[in-house]
Amino acid sequence: MRLRSDDIQLFYETVGEGPPTVFLHPFPASHHFWMPVAEALSTRYSIVLPDLRGHGQSGVGESPITMAKHVTDILRLCDELGIGKASFVGCSIGGYILFELWRHHRERVNALVLCNTKAGPDTPEGRAGRLASAEQVLERGPEQFVDSMLEKLIGQTTRRNRPDMVDAARRMMMTTSARGISEVLKGLAERPDSVPTLATISVPVAIIAGEEDVLTALPDVQTMHRGIPGSELRVIPRAGHYAPFERSEDVAQLLREFLGRVPHRV
Repeated sequence: MRLRSDDIQLFYETVGEGPPTVFLHPFPASHHFWMPVAEALSTRYSIVLPDLRGHGQSGVGESPITMAKHVTDILRLCDELGIGKASFVGCSIGGYILFELWRHHRERVNALVLCNTKAGPDTPEGRAGRLASAEQVLERGPEQFVDSMLEKLIGQTTRRNRPDMVDAARRMMMTTSARGISEVLKGLAERPDSVPTLATISVPVAIIAGEEDVLTALPDVQTMHRGIPGSELRVIPRAGHYAPFERSEDVAQLLREFLGRVPHRV
């Protein structure tokens, strides 16, 4: 299904019935990232699965794709579906979006699940690297960028034992266009520091990390865990930055337990 949001068409799917839960995928994936988890939870929850702006089948719109634009899209989708409050699950960039959502629209949030993400902004070097990649992907196309990212996104155990899963991740990532990758990278480079936001979060929070995640360092995860009052931290063994994709059964079980304890408020 598609929804008009400002200057783009936002693509999304819904599965299941029950309390609403919105899943935000990582960069540069699509909503298919979450589908095995969503199907496992669909008997208990109504799950909303958008392709984020610039990803998959959603439009790109004007430059850059900021966290604020993503939040506008997600809330417009919730409004379209009649969702006043929801639990939100975000992986990587999905987590960055959820920090922005909390800062400006916390009344819409029942609970947060932050997967393979961090609160701090890019370092100057990291920002420069993103902006350089944003230019290069337009010149060289998405294939080289995607191939360069796979080793960082997929854990070493999965790369060694599940080449089929690596291939599936690559195919999913290749549905995002060169321009989409470029504009999302520019928005990622602009994202604000969310560390000061941590102490303000007053809903139930689960933090999920991958044991083999080379992009989200353990100190970053611990900063979130210490900073968010009452947060829960779980580490998925033998999984990297795409932990929910690599170990969907483990993550689905964690979410089933966590979301089962969350009071549903409309």
